[in-house]
Amino acid sequence: MRKKYLITIPALAAMLTCTSCNDWLDVMPDNRAEIDSSEKVYKLLVSAYPEISHVYCTELYSDNTDDFGASNPYSDRLIEQIYSWAEVTETGNEAPQGVWEACYSAITNANQALVAINDLESKGTEGLEAARGEALLCRAYNHFILAGLFCEGYDPDTAGEKLGIPYMEAPETELNPKYERGTLEHVYDMIDKDLQEGLPLVNDAVYSIPKYHFNQKAAYTFASRFYLFKGDWDKAIQYATTALGTSPTENLRDYATLASLPKDEDVVPVQYNSTNAKNNFLVQATYSELGVLYGPYYAYKRHNQGNLLMQTEVMNLAPWGGYQPSVSSYTYGNMYKLTPYVYVATNLDMTMLPRCPYLFEYTDPVQGIGFARTSTVPLTAEEALLNRAEAYIMKEDYANALADINLWTNNTLNPSRCEIVTLTEDSIREWADGLEYYTAEAPTPKKHLHPLVAEVEEGSVKEAFVHCILYMRRVEFLQCGMRWFDVKRYGIEIYRRTLGTALDVVSVDDVMTVDDPRRAMQLPSDVITAGMTPNPR
Repeated sequence: MRKKYLITIPALAAMLTCTSCNDWLDVMPDNRAEIDSSEKVYKLLVSAYPEISHVYCTELYSDNTDDFGASNPYSDRLIEQIYSWAEVTETGNEAPQGVWEACYSAITNANQALVAINDLESKGTEGLEAARGEALLCRAYNHFILAGLFCEGYDPDTAGEKLGIPYMEAPETELNPKYERGTLEHVYDMIDKDLQEGLPLVNDAVYSIPKYHFNQKAAYTFASRFYLFKGDWDKAIQYATTALGTSPTENLRDYATLASLPKDEDVVPVQYNSTNAKNNFLVQATYSELGVLYGPYYAYKRHNQGNLLMQTEVMNLAPWGGYQPSVSSYTYGNMYKLTPYVYVATNLDMTMLPRCPYLFEYTDPVQGIGFARTSTVPLTAEEALLNRAEAYIMKEDYANALADINLWTNNTLNPSRCEIVTLTEDSIREWADGLEYYTAEAPTPKKHLHPLVAEVEEGSVKEAFVHCILYMRRVEFLQCGMRWFDVKRYGIEIYRRTLGTALDVVSVDDVMTVDDPRRAMQLPSDVITAGMTPNPR
């Protein structure tokens, strides 16, 4: 069952299309009670995180997906529309409309919390600084995700001319409000403002389980991502360092524990997303079928991540070595401590990393109906480390970049199965120089770059390091939705291919060029109908 009807707080789309006057304006936005105590503020902030994940959309939209052909019946209209970069007419939790509504609903809760905090503090209530910080971080994060999906990539030279998304700073107080999109520059300025105000206020001590909230490590990792995307390398380094602490290795994922578990797709993904994992800084539970899409099932496998992609771009032909592609060779997975699960059968070619558990919430156990759910980890120690390494690369500080790169490789790779585990400037240059640039028919990990916030000359040392860090990020965030953001900010052209059964490309069906307007997903149709300016097509 794809659809979950949100019955708590009207989302922005509903606000925009409301035409009848009723008692809605007389009801508190949380549909429960007046927010008149510190305890109620903190309870409200639980709903300031989106209950729908963007990962389904962004992973299918990116170059991490191929089409296995019309003979494979395991797909649906929503997946086909997202994969083909079409205007999505399907609705439901996984659709862009669902992400839009979930993020703006979370923003509404954050804003209502801020109003309540101001009111309580004006009456003398103390101890709400951490709540204010969390609300500001949630507001910034949700707007950041929305801008990443529905706006063009951020370029400081053109952001003042590009369409943004409405930056909501207050709860609704009128019926049928009208919104202007503003500019992408304004959105980024407002995120910056909320971050700078919110970061010093975050306090882990107020939470029983900090990893369900914007704790300090999560908050500073998000800040490192934002400033990396914005091109402020010094701040990206500063905030990543704050998140990682003085001994980053103590925060990285414990692969020995994962490896000790039974190799079971119902066990490992749950532990991968556990709040007990030291590297998981922020953990979220969402309504999603990610566990089906990237699980050991035939469902939804027409558009997927198969052996060709893994052999030629994502896990093989790596800076640390690799096996040459062949139909029967799946041994590239042995290079990684977290070994991928490979499923190959009739109409099934899928390489799965056990990262997305398939959970099910029964609403009626007798009839066996309910909602698919999963857990995700939006912010991790590994991201903070890779963000910092990339920022060092942009500053051409390759010594510090290598230090972070090798912290990741030594923690992630299986040293007995790799040609190189500790990378050097020479080994990275040799790897990059030895690759031809990608074509759809002859794929490699090396793609032409057109970065939006930096200069990267082809053939330079910097380009070699950038290809290396992008490769590492692709491995680290596979099936986690991050690749699409990297595609946008580096201006990477991506293709739609139909594959055969023997690692062959049957046809190249479409290309998303650097200036393709489809890099900004189209707004939900009901939002456009309500009068908001659509993205150009």
